[in-house]
Amino acid sequence: MTKSVDFYFDFISPYSFLAYKKFKSLDKKNKIKVNYKPILLGGLHKLGGIVAPAFNKRKMKNMKNDCELVAKKNNIKFKWNDKFPINSLYLMRGYLIIDDNLKKKFFDLCFDAYWKHNIDISNIENVKDILKNSSIDENIYFEKIQSSKVKDELKQLTNNAFEKDIFGAPTFVVNDKIFWGQDRLDYALDEYNS
Repeated sequence: MTKSVDFYFDFISPYSFLAYKKFKSLDKKNKIKVNYKPILLGGLHKLGGIVAPAFNKRKMKNMKNDCELVAKKNNIKFKWNDKFPINSLYLMRGYLIIDDNLKKKFFDLCFDAYWKHNIDISNIENVKDILKNSSIDENIYFEKIQSSKVKDELKQLTNNAFEKDIFGAPTFVVNDKIFWGQDRLDYALDEYNS
């Protein structure tokens, strides 16, 4: 069995963005096998009865400051999005339907648009720009993300994460061990390399 890292994410999670950027810089050297697992963070929180930091003023203020500290420490270009939080449903479904050879570019463009360029990725026109820059046909994209199959797949991925006791994003799973948070990436990679 080939060892891999399962990376549970949602584009609206600033910590998922920061973890992805850290992971990407590390992966240039190591060629880590990663399985990206899209989930709906809001749905996961609802299943777990969790109030997200975005809906708690004190936590929200701290989270914004914390993300900026982490970004600065790791030389990651980061800008807190004025439209946080948003509904990422169309993009999370979209990740499931696009061709594998386009996923990396789509992934980068979605994360960078929201957490680097302060773009509202819940706005359909902005989504269309991402699709165009990813060489994805917008008509096919919007048709496919409305299918019951894709809706059910994203729900199932979110439910599966909940059943594994995952409660936030990013979460890394290696050897059936859970590592939650961007600050646990190194621990997940230690497990991967053990």
